[in-house]
This record gives sequence, structure tokens and C-alpha cells, in this order.
Amino acid sequence: MSDIRKTFYVGYKSDGSYRNRPMSPHLQVYKPILSMVLSISNRITGGALSAGSALMVAWLVSAAKGPKSFQKTQKFTGSFLGQIILFGFSSAFFLHFIGGIRHFIWDLSGKRLEKPEITQDSKSEVIGVAALTLALWTIILGKKIKKRKK
Repeated sequence: MSDIRKTFYVGYKSDGSYRNRPMSPHLQVYKPILSMVLSISNRITGGALSAGSALMVAWLVSAAKGPKSFQKTQKFTGSFLGQIILFGFSSAFFLHFIGGIRHFIWDLSGKRLEKPEITQDSKSEVIGVAALTLALWTIILGKKIKKRKK
């Protein structure tokens, strides 16, 4: 074999002779569609939520350490960069949550797996993530504005 990659696609028949196994197409072969992007994003947001959870633990630890430490953490989370990170964390949470429910329905019932249904559900997922994220941040920023007025 001249190409080392070919070794991964060689199998054995029951009589012991070699057989070439089919190669699975790579992501670059497929035209990106919304459901594919959401499925990949669901996996990425799982990793992002792990990192974000570590930040949440750091926030809780700072609260346990006392008011001075907590005030420093609150100063960061109240900054523009902190707000961007929290916005990203919340949208990642909602995307992962809704995507997880969708995958759960697929796994549990085996339904909604036809292309038109998947496309419809993908659009609903995007709308749901946007609506939940915007609703949360409307509440957060509304309370912040109310506090400043007092």
C-alpha cells in the first residue's frame, strides 16, 4: 500500500482475504445545511458549557471567599467583556438544551427524522434559542436599568 490512509479502510472477509471497506465522506464533501450546523454546534456548545461551568464555579468560590473577592468578580462580569461572555454562555446553554431535547426525541421515539421535519425543527430550534436568549437578557438588562434609575 502506497498510502498509509488506505490501511484504515482494509478489512478481512470471513475466508481471511482482504477487502476494501467503504470510506465515509468527510464534512468537506457535504453542502452545509442548517440541521448539520446545529448538530455540530450542539457538540461544540457542550464543550463551551464545560468551560463556562468552570467560570460559574469560580464565581461561586469568589462569593464564598467574601465580599472583597466577590466584588472583583462582579466587576468583571459587569464589564462589557464579561457581559459578552455571559451572553455567549447563555446562548450556548439554550442551544445545547434545545438541541439535546431534539436529539432525545429522536432517540426515544424514532420520529421526526424525515428531511422536511428535520428542516422545520431546525428552524424552530434557531427561533427558540434566539427567543430564550433575548428574553433572558431583556430581563437581566431591564433589572440593571431599573437599579440605575433608583
